[in-house]
Amino acid sequence: MSDPTSTKDDAAALSQAVIVSVKTRFLAEQSQPRANRFVYSYEITITNNSLIPVQLLHRHWLITEEPDAPRPASTKEVDGPGVIGQQPIIQPQQHYSYASGAVITTPIGTMKGHYDMQTLDGLCFKIDIPTFALIQAHKLH
Repeated sequence: MSDPTSTKDDAAALSQAVIVSVKTRFLAEQSQPRANRFVYSYEITITNNSLIPVQLLHRHWLITEEPDAPRPASTKEVDGPGVIGQQPIIQPQQHYSYASGAVITTPIGTMKGHYDMQTLDGLCFKIDIPTFALIQAHKLH
């Protein structure tokens, strides 16, 4: 019989070994601020620093729109299998990148979430996606 503590430890170690980084960009040409439409692209890179292949199975996002009078803050959840129609297998010491986008109704928002992952042996674990800002560069100053 396997040791459940060992499985928990293995999942925790994998969660630390797979890293997510994000780059965002405001798409002024697709946005319509007067119509409360703010479009952002983001590029995600998932780096597998472990010694075994891992597969991305599912995504979970929390997209928060900051308050913008008279609108209160709001959060939307997005769940689905894989990313951009794929459930990639990421080999050891390799990375997987993809680009996607978000449309929000306020000038400033945030995104965060997690990926459900598994090893090819079936060990499941989660990878946190760090919170990142959806904001126009000139609003940062």
